[in-house]
Amino acid sequence: MARTRFSTNRRRPGRRSAPQTPASTGESAKEIAARLKASASIGKSAQDYRRKSLDIHGWFCAKCGRDFDENNLHILTVHHRDGNHKNNPPDGSNWENLCVDCHEDEHSRDMLGRYLSDDR
Repeated sequence: MARTRFSTNRRRPGRRSAPQTPASTGESAKEIAARLKASASIGKSAQDYRRKSLDIHGWFCAKCGRDFDENNLHILTVHHRDGNHKNNPPDGSNWENLCVDCHEDEHSRDMLGRYLSDDR
């Protein structure tokens, strides 16, 4: 059987080319700054729904009832009840504030339940 030889100098689909410099793209400094600001703001929506959830539901864990203040607020997280992180209704009906321990417990219980319910 004959071997098929593949050329190593072909571009693979999806492979990126060399990074473009501002001179090669023709962008001005203002255009580059605007593009970078827009790409940096993509991750801010997560912080927006966290802030909204804290305002709506308060600074306490919905599961264990622990209260939080400015010093430990970073430990309070937002849990999506339906598991869909893109489902962020403005009324906060898909969110509950959970401390990191309760949030971890919530997700590990779900994984354990799925593991135990699998047919083998």
